[in-house]
Amino acid sequence: MALHLLKLCVGADSIRDLEDWIALKLATMKARREAPEQFHTTRMVPKRVTELLDGGSLYWVIKGQIAARQELLDVRAFTDPAGVGRCNLVVKPVVTPVVPRRQRPFQGWRYLQAHEAPQDMAGGLVEVADMPEAMRMELRELGLL
Repeated sequence: MALHLLKLCVGADSIRDLEDWIALKLATMKARREAPEQFHTTRMVPKRVTELLDGGSLYWVIKGQIAARQELLDVRAFTDPAGVGRCNLVVKPVVTPVVPRRQRPFQGWRYLQAHEAPQDMAGGLVEVADMPEAMRMELRELGLL
């Protein structure tokens, strides 16, 4: 069974902000003639890498709600120039909106069990995924979603 990571998406106000940041980052890498690859750098290296890479995703908390996910492709530990151990969480550059769920702030990342992960906005939820994000959040808070 897949294991996921949960991380705050600091600086993004919406899923659209996250998607725009990804597009900009990939375009910059292409302009520098680097292989375009999306990753998020974090301080701590997950210990359960095998489980994470068995279908796991990086779930993003945006504005206090789990809002989207990206498929995890690799976890690469490295040491930065200052000698500090870090980790690149390599993800597929496709953002999948999920059914929003409240999440209190935390530092770093957290493991998220597969049975605790919110479901994707797909199938019968396609119309909901097309709603403006603020409307989805408000309907969720009112208990209508």
